[in-house]
Amino acid sequence: MLWLLAPLAYLLGSLSFAILLSRLSGGPDPRASGSGNPGATNMLRVAGRKLALLTLLGDLAKGLLPVLLAKLLGLPLQDQAWVGLAAVVGHLHPIYFGFKGGKGVATAAGMLLGLYPPAALLALASWALTFYLTRTSSLASLIATPLTLPLLAWQQPAALLPMCALTGLIVWRHRGNLRDLMAGRERHF
Repeated sequence: MLWLLAPLAYLLGSLSFAILLSRLSGGPDPRASGSGNPGATNMLRVAGRKLALLTLLGDLAKGLLPVLLAKLLGLPLQDQAWVGLAAVVGHLHPIYFGFKGGKGVATAAGMLLGLYPPAALLALASWALTFYLTRTSSLASLIATPLTLPLLAWQQPAALLPMCALTGLIVWRHRGNLRDLMAGRERHF
């Protein structure tokens, strides 16, 4: 069942709500505006709160729904996590948009919400606190993702390997942000 759900999760993850909503609303392509990232944060910059919120909800859902389906079908927790990771990989490298996607944070949050809601709440709280203190979304994302691993490993050790892979992917996708943070050039809100 994992081998069927993972490709479906990848295809769902490949839907870019930022790009689709921009096209539907006649707004600018987020890949060509702001930071160039097709995600909720850049949608806030280039298209406003409403489309940013819809992008965030869509990206969360595409991480959450495959995990819930895997859970409903009785897959073990580790397989649920691999299915969720497939959705995140779809967001990072979408087949429908030339394999150039977003950074995966909202989709990963949806995945976490499906796997273990307390870890998702910890990630949200650490993201919100970091963003409040620094007004830097990328830094908040880089802090929130690894902070959830100890809680998840302690409570749900079967999900540790897919979650380590998830953390590695998110840090890798933020490598440009890390360089900009170190150089003092990162964008703030």
